[in-house]
Amino acid sequence: MNKKWGLSAAALMLSAALILPGCAKKEEPKEALTAAASKATTDMKSYEMKTKLVINDLTIDTGTNEADASTGQIMSMLKNAELTIDGVYQAEPMQTELTTVLNLKGDMAMSFTVPMVMTGDKLYVKVPSIPFLPIPETIVNKFVELDLKELAEQQGAEFNPSQMDAQKMQKLSNEVMNTLLGEYDETKYFSNIKPKDAGLPEGVEAKQVVQFKVTNDNVKEALTILVNNAMPKIIDILGKDEYKDLLQIEPARLAEAKEELQSSEARAEFDKNLADLNKYLTINQFHLNTALNKDDYPVYQDMLMDIKVNDPDKGENVTVSMNASNQYSKINEKQTFKIGIPQGDDVITLEELQQQFGGSGMSTTY
Repeated sequence: MNKKWGLSAAALMLSAALILPGCAKKEEPKEALTAAASKATTDMKSYEMKTKLVINDLTIDTGTNEADASTGQIMSMLKNAELTIDGVYQAEPMQTELTTVLNLKGDMAMSFTVPMVMTGDKLYVKVPSIPFLPIPETIVNKFVELDLKELAEQQGAEFNPSQMDAQKMQKLSNEVMNTLLGEYDETKYFSNIKPKDAGLPEGVEAKQVVQFKVTNDNVKEALTILVNNAMPKIIDILGKDEYKDLLQIEPARLAEAKEELQSSEARAEFDKNLADLNKYLTINQFHLNTALNKDDYPVYQDMLMDIKVNDPDKGENVTVSMNASNQYSKINEKQTFKIGIPQGDDVITLEELQQQFGGSGMSTTY
């Protein structure tokens, strides 16, 4: 597929990723999201979370039978695939545990689970049992201990705890979100919807649900705002000194990205693609809902994206339909860690993992 469908799909996905963390008290929708984001950043010290991604449909038609046959098996596995992440987080002392479950459907259906635990300086990853992957039984269900300081030293770098600063990441997300939201007109893109009509899961109580929505009627403007107005400002945010340790991005790379984004050639190419957008992009549905509880916290967010992208010149067509959701509970309560910090016989080192694979070049970035 050419740059046209990639531009539209990537921009929509970026919007989804940035909007989802919003939260607010009951007021005008855009103001609500923007005003309360700071509260979430500063006040959410601990929580349980549930994240889910479901691929309802993923179809790629390249216009050639040979290419379609080669991708058909992969597409059949990804269709109706589910990815879930259940986690617990606390800021002090820093401890996070996440359990990721991937369920693949179709003719080669399989499921595997990967638990992880993170502290201020260590990461533990449980070795899963994955069908068709020859993992020695002696290490399956063991936790591989990764000492982040040692790994940094092995790579000739100095370990900086700021790279693991979840609260600073929340602050960055908040600043990016506020910048992005600030560029969009409230009446065109934001609305309050009734909680009873929002499809909230059982147990989620919300006093307000804010929806951000993009349609075929406003997608050209939405992409123009994102690329021309929001992205240069977001790049400036990523380049701030306070985020250097967190992101580890060279200032020169950010400067280059901004310069390229704002170049006359890039603007001309973007405008050309945008003019013909309706020929290759159809938005069946694209919205993001944020449910706010009585304490102004985001207790539930969901995204629905159903789009079709085609290139009539090449006869290529892509259909993508997916749902994603985040749910937060037990905010600022004492958390219960089901896994705990692995120790004893349940733990192996990275070197022991490599030995089990015959020293065959397992990367230290496991």
